[in-house]
Amino acid sequence: MRISCTVNGEPQQADDVWEGESLLYLLRERLGFPGSKNACEQGECGSCTVYLDGVLACACLIAAGQAQGRDVRTVEGLADGDGLSAIQQAFLDAGAVQCGFCTPGLLVAAHDLIARHAVPADADIREALAGNLCRCTGYEKILEGVRLAAARRAA
Repeated sequence: MRISCTVNGEPQQADDVWEGESLLYLLRERLGFPGSKNACEQGECGSCTVYLDGVLACACLIAAGQAQGRDVRTVEGLADGDGLSAIQQAFLDAGAVQCGFCTPGLLVAAHDLIARHAVPADADIREALAGNLCRCTGYEKILEGVRLAAARRAA
């Protein structure tokens, strides 16, 4: 089957897509957007979080065919132009990135949170990131990154 969708604002097309193929596989292997990570394949870890028509979704749980004609935004699409987005820069500045496996999903979820709540409380941050698992950082640096991005945006 042929899939046509928009990824990060650009029209994309993939041919010979298998009916059981996931959106994550389509993005990473067929369309060349490797930012979203393949970790659990069960929607539990959040590493594959993307926007699908503006709503957060685990790309590992979505059939590729469901992306037909839809808008997908990955971690690669968070930045405007060649620079990093505010949340990406804040994660770097706060030391929130270690192995990087959970980072794409955390960035997308944090980006969504800050877009909805300019200055989120810690409880809001924890709730927004609850679907993302990290084995390296202990989460404090991640929380600092979100706080830093929110503070910079509010300033």
